[in-house]
Amino acid sequence: MTQILTTAVQTALKELYNVEAPAQGLLQKTRKEFKGHLTLVVFPYLKASRKSPEQTAAETGDKLKSLYPDLVAGYDVFKGFLNIIFTDAFWLDALNALDAETNYGHQTATADSPLVMIEYSSPNTNKPLHLGHIRNNLLGYSLSEIMKANGNRVVKTNIVNDRGIHICKSMLAWQKWGNGVTPETTSKKGDHLVGDFYVLFDKQYKAELNELKSRGLSDTEAEAQSTLMADTREMLRKWEAGDEQVRTLWTTMNSWVYNGFNETYRRLGVDFDRIYYESETYLEGKSTVLNGLKNGIFTRRDDGSVWADLTGDGRDEKLLLRSDGTSVYMTQDIGTAKLRFDDYNINKMIYVVGNEQNYHFQVLALLLDKLGFAFGKGLVHFSYGMVELPEGKMKSREGTVVDADDLVDEMINTAREISAELGKLDDMAPEEADNIIRMIGLGSLKYFILKVDPRKNMTFNPKESIDFNGNTGSFIQYTYARIRSVMRKAENMTVLNPPPTLSDKEQSIIQLLTEYPQTVKEAGETYSPALIANYVYELVREYNSFYHDFPILKENNASVRAMRLKLSANVAKVIKSGMSLLGIEMPERM
Repeated sequence: MTQILTTAVQTALKELYNVEAPAQGLLQKTRKEFKGHLTLVVFPYLKASRKSPEQTAAETGDKLKSLYPDLVAGYDVFKGFLNIIFTDAFWLDALNALDAETNYGHQTATADSPLVMIEYSSPNTNKPLHLGHIRNNLLGYSLSEIMKANGNRVVKTNIVNDRGIHICKSMLAWQKWGNGVTPETTSKKGDHLVGDFYVLFDKQYKAELNELKSRGLSDTEAEAQSTLMADTREMLRKWEAGDEQVRTLWTTMNSWVYNGFNETYRRLGVDFDRIYYESETYLEGKSTVLNGLKNGIFTRRDDGSVWADLTGDGRDEKLLLRSDGTSVYMTQDIGTAKLRFDDYNINKMIYVVGNEQNYHFQVLALLLDKLGFAFGKGLVHFSYGMVELPEGKMKSREGTVVDADDLVDEMINTAREISAELGKLDDMAPEEADNIIRMIGLGSLKYFILKVDPRKNMTFNPKESIDFNGNTGSFIQYTYARIRSVMRKAENMTVLNPPPTLSDKEQSIIQLLTEYPQTVKEAGETYSPALIANYVYELVREYNSFYHDFPILKENNASVRAMRLKLSANVAKVIKSGMSLLGIEMPERM
């Protein structure tokens, strides 16, 4: 729609004032308090017109009406703003065109389309997924769907942090205090069981430090004399040396965690095309760093550690290999990046990682570039804000995190309670009701998180996220189910030609529908699922206003009724399409 009128306005300005108006940003949506659909700001053309803003706007409006009578019905002038009004015929044509689209707003990828790899989740195998991981997973999955809708080929990938000192902490705690327990003997998910031992290690470590400090040792001296930390470092050295006993325990405990992760991913509705493991990529990173050392890119210090001097690039010096030869996170990320570009001919690599890692990814891009990898500077860090609860921040080591599984359970239970209070599912079979309750609970969780600008920190309040009357996923789902109910009741009604006129509200809804493809495009360009979420909410809010004020099935004029049914069907189509980009399922009835 905007493109059609942009061309028309460019033609009118050229004929009137012999100016070449740029297409980009030429028109904007007319503000709600004014009459019109799209607005032209005429101030840039006053020099050419040599007339007042009001005269220039009116002259341009008259020209548009004379050149395009089937497109432009009229206009309204406010100072230097020309608010252009489309004809009813144009809007009806737009609705008919939308109705014929089977994959509206989505582009189809081809073999030549850009290949985009998106990394998200990135869990540690020493603890279960928590609320922070939920935001990461939901953003990563949604971004993947949005990039697909923009015609890209997409590879969804995950890097599992399955090695390192933090993993050994859980392993050592299980060895010392686990008494041979397993997920089966405790009836506990494996990731939760291993996470309990990570918390237990921290508790015992703090107790040991307090005991050492009670003897008069300083914090630094106590940490240096900690037997628990010394045992943990020794376990890590044994792991890197391939010690059979340590590796067997590592494999066993990680398998417990993976089974738990997979169940959580399934419940969240996210998946991956390829999973990398740091235990398989860190050696590649270590080798790449040693080659960089050999080529004079990095330096070795007297204690044997390897460093990169980035002070000339406005950064600091960065440790890449410890004095004992073990790798750090940066080294692992270098190896993972190299392997990914060896495995796939990637056009773009997007890391979905929290904003506390901004500096890390700035350094990673610099290091990869210095190592001679062409893809180095092109890496994209999709940096998002932290998510907290009303009570404050979460801490894994202290066991104060909100587990993803517990939160999903809470959301589903809350959806069940609210649905029971409202009596919405009373006439359904238990199995169908349970499935819809699951959709409502998860839909509310996903929407509440994804509607927020990903760059901002946010507070997640489970009680606020499920409301059938607010800016929530459940409100959108209920509206969709309402439309589907209307369409089922109208199945046997005769379809007639549309009426010659439309109300302002009907025009407004059709205009919103025509904006969906551009919204999907902008969401892909700005990496923002929030644009999709807030677009769908605006569409739903506008439709509910229409539904309240205009009869559909009870409309006496059959032609008007047919048009409103077509309008409703396409609103439902776009709602479902948009929500699918957020990973949210839509119930057919509620």
